[in-house]
Amino acid sequence: MAIDLATIDLTTVTISFLAVFLVALSKSGLVSSLSFVGVPLLSMVMPVTESVGIMLPVLLCMDAIGLVAYRREFHLPNLKVLLPGAIAGIIIGWMLFAFISEGMVRLMVGLVTILFCLDHWLPLRKSLEGLPPSKPWGVAWGTFAGFTSFVSHTGGPPFQIYMLPQRLKPALYAGTSVIFFAVVNSTKLVPYAFLGQLSPSNLTRSAMLMPIAIIGMLVGVFLVRRIPTELFYRLAYIFAFLLALKLIYDGVLSTFG
Repeated sequence: MAIDLATIDLTTVTISFLAVFLVALSKSGLVSSLSFVGVPLLSMVMPVTESVGIMLPVLLCMDAIGLVAYRREFHLPNLKVLLPGAIAGIIIGWMLFAFISEGMVRLMVGLVTILFCLDHWLPLRKSLEGLPPSKPWGVAWGTFAGFTSFVSHTGGPPFQIYMLPQRLKPALYAGTSVIFFAVVNSTKLVPYAFLGQLSPSNLTRSAMLMPIAIIGMLVGVFLVRRIPTELFYRLAYIFAFLLALKLIYDGVLSTFG
C-alpha cells in the first residue's frame, strides 16, 4: 500500500522527522533520557495507536546500530532480573490493549512523561545512589517498563529509575539498555502484528523515517563526547512536561468528557 505524498502535510512530516531524530539521539547516548518523547510528539499529528506501530520498526533499526556499537559491553545480572518482568509486562499490555481507548493511551503517555520529568527534577534518584539493586524491585520496574513500552514505547523511564542509581560505567549502562530494549522491541513484533500495527501503510511510513533514525544515531555517536548537553536537557524536559500536560488534557476530555 503506497502512501500518497500529496496527502501528507508539512507539519506531520516535520514533527515525525523531529520525533525520530530526538529518539535516535537518545538511543546514541547523547541525550539518553529522551526516548520517551517520540510517541507523545507523533501523537500530536496522528493517533497514538498508529504512531506506536510506525515507531516500532524504526526503533528496531536503532537497536541494530546500538547492538553493533555495544556488543561487548553489558551487565548480565541486571538483564536477568529485568527481562523476565519486561516480557510479563508486554503480555499484560497485549491482553489489555483491546480495552484501552485512544484517550486512555494519551492519558497514560502523558502521566508517564510527567512522572519521568518529576523523577528527573526531584532528588529521589540521588537519594537512592549507592544502594544495592533490589531484585524484586528490578522485576517490578522491568514489568512496568515492558507494559509502558508495549503501550507507547515509553519503557525508558521505569528502566532508568531502576538502573541509574547503580551508577554503572556509561558504556556498560548504555550496552545494558541497548540489549534490554532490543529484546523488548523484538518481542513486541508478534503482538503488534496480530493487532494490525504493522500494516503496509505503517511499514511504508516507518521506512520513510529510517534514514532520519540512522542519521540521528550517527550524529549522536559523533557528538556524545564533544558537546555539553545540560542546556539541551533543560529545554527538552520543559518541552516534554508541557507536551505531557497537553496529552493529559486531551486524554481526560476524550475519556471522561
